Amino acid sequence: MDLEAWESALRAAVLQAGAKALSGLLQGIGCGLRGTPVACPCGERMESRGLKAKPFVSILGPVSYQRSMFQCPRCRATRYPGDEMLDIVATTRSPGLRRMMARAGSRSTFKDARDDLKVYAGIDVSAKDVERVAEAVGEDMERWTAGERETLIEQEPPGRPKDQVPVLYISYDGTGVPMVAAAVQGRQGKQPDGSSVTREVKLGCVFTQTATDDKNRPLRDPASTSFVGAIETAEVFGWRIYGEALRRGLLTAKKVVVLADGAAWIWNIAQLHFPQAIQIIDLYHAREHLSTLCKLLGGPEPVVAERRLKYWDLMDAGEIESILSAARDALPEDLDMRKQAEAEVGYLQNNCDRMRYAQFRALGLFVGSGVVEAGCKTVIGQRLKQSGMEWSVRGANAIIALRCVAHSDRLEDYWEQRAA
Repeated sequence: MDLEAWESALRAAVLQAGAKALSGLLQGIGCGLRGTPVACPCGERMESRGLKAKPFVSILGPVSYQRSMFQCPRCRATRYPGDEMLDIVATTRSPGLRRMMARAGSRSTFKDARDDLKVYAGIDVSAKDVERVAEAVGEDMERWTAGERETLIEQEPPGRPKDQVPVLYISYDGTGVPMVAAAVQGRQGKQPDGSSVTREVKLGCVFTQTATDDKNRPLRDPASTSFVGAIETAEVFGWRIYGEALRRGLLTAKKVVVLADGAAWIWNIAQLHFPQAIQIIDLYHAREHLSTLCKLLGGPEPVVAERRLKYWDLMDAGEIESILSAARDALPEDLDMRKQAEAEVGYLQNNCDRMRYAQFRALGLFVGSGVVEAGCKTVIGQRLKQSGMEWSVRGANAIIALRCVAHSDRLEDYWEQRAA
């Protein structure tokens, strides 16, 4: 007795019967007399051209139904109201199947997604099918979130809120994604010949904090993190992260914090879109610069280690001016090393107000940007940076949009608005 064979045969039979039942349920949808005329985008009233069969694939298997076709006598455009009601316009996949394929394609390689759908759901599709559907859904999610963002930016500021967010954090960073040759042609990079094989994805996250623990250490609100991202310029991304911050309560938050590393583009966005925010440079990035400075100042290893420990204590206390004074007195004589050391001193000088860590901790604020760095690994890295992968800008941005919506726990919001 082969129980697995019985299970597989029964599942196939049940799915086949379900597909037949679904075909019967769909008969009559989108056909027959209509109470209101069907309008063409050009403004002309469309004329009925009879019934046309629509074959498509559902989670139960192949399905077909008959629906009315309407055509514009002026521009010859066609509409199928039945397809619009069922959300299968210009596609041969049902909404349920598209949801499954998009989810599978966003979580693993398209080949693995194909195999998983076959094993878990008895759905037989190709890897290319999964790729097309996942990217199409991702592009539609991008249009949906862009529409939300434009509405939020254009609308009037809200009145006095009933519930204010105590602390709203905005954090963003960049991470490289491997690209096809056409997507990096002519771009400067870190290869030996100066070329590039990656493009930078700018990823942002927004999360909230309501409380601290008994030692006044900040506690991130559970399930409060949302993500946005794309391969795009800093200027365009600035509006993207600003729109997400608006959606999450930027204009009503009691405190707003921008928490990130020291890249210039990050703070340019902060100055433009979040001038009211407390700006904090991630403590661990600051310590990396401090360690580099200690090495450049030179001396025996015990002296370097002692200097590093002393400087770290001063940085934790927010006494950046003391570090700067001591470092300037110990600059190396070697011109090249002196130039590098002066660059690190300049970094500390330019960002000293973003490194008042004792003050930030006293306010019960986070001083580490681990949330967005983890996002770069999970949202972007786990899916788009696997061995052997190469992406087009369009394909990468589609999957990024899909994964950002998923990791922001907004998948149901997206599918509900499609069904509305």
